[in-house]
Amino acid sequence: MTKLLEGKTAIVTGGTRGIGKAIVTKFAQHGANVAFTYSSSVQAATDLENEISEKFNVKIKGFKSDASKFTEANEFIENVVKEFGDFHILVNNAGITRDNLLMRMTEEQWDEIMQVNLKSVFNLTKASIRNFLKIKGGSIINMSSVVGVNGNAGQSNYAASKAGIIGFTKSVAKELGSRNIRSNAITPGFIQTEMTSQLGEDVIKTWAEQIPLKRGGTPEDVANLSLFLASDLSSYITGQVLSVCGGMLM
Repeated sequence: MTKLLEGKTAIVTGGTRGIGKAIVTKFAQHGANVAFTYSSSVQAATDLENEISEKFNVKIKGFKSDASKFTEANEFIENVVKEFGDFHILVNNAGITRDNLLMRMTEEQWDEIMQVNLKSVFNLTKASIRNFLKIKGGSIINMSSVVGVNGNAGQSNYAASKAGIIGFTKSVAKELGSRNIRSNAITPGFIQTEMTSQLGEDVIKTWAEQIPLKRGGTPEDVANLSLFLASDLSSYITGQVLSVCGGMLM
């Protein structure tokens, strides 16, 4: 198998479950050393480190870090550089939901979403620029959502944060393109993860019926696109929003 990320180092936030874990695994499979963040579960991080180390001959390390906090984000990037040296790929994947109808939504529910989903992308991207300028290149991949494009009832906070990521991604692409630093966003649709599995089979079936491909996506579907955007195969792609949604967005 051709390893598309041989000799590269990647950072993935929220790397211990769902889409983040699939991206960490896919990148390692293709030869990348990976630094990932996690918010609380030390055991999940340790398990992932052991799993990747056993399967692939790469360096991997988890860092307990809250990307939504400016100082912590900077410290995390400094620690990655100390541990791994220069890095080539940044995947801003960490995110949460705090769903509620707008009339019932609290200020805290709005602020928490903006802090975790949007400010974390600013924090880590800003902290990474010096590294990318030094190596004269890099790929930034920001995880948005179809909800950031289409909106969704009960998710005005989440939709606003994910739409903000798209605007941020395009602006960064224009600012840093002349330095060979690329910035793209991914908008996953209905992806079947631990979180969505709690919805129940009937809800999942109803969702699937509304999708042209008639199924939910898998975390690996998103990881495959992330791999493409991280690799040199996408060297002339920047400022784009690519959807992994089975046709939900057309």
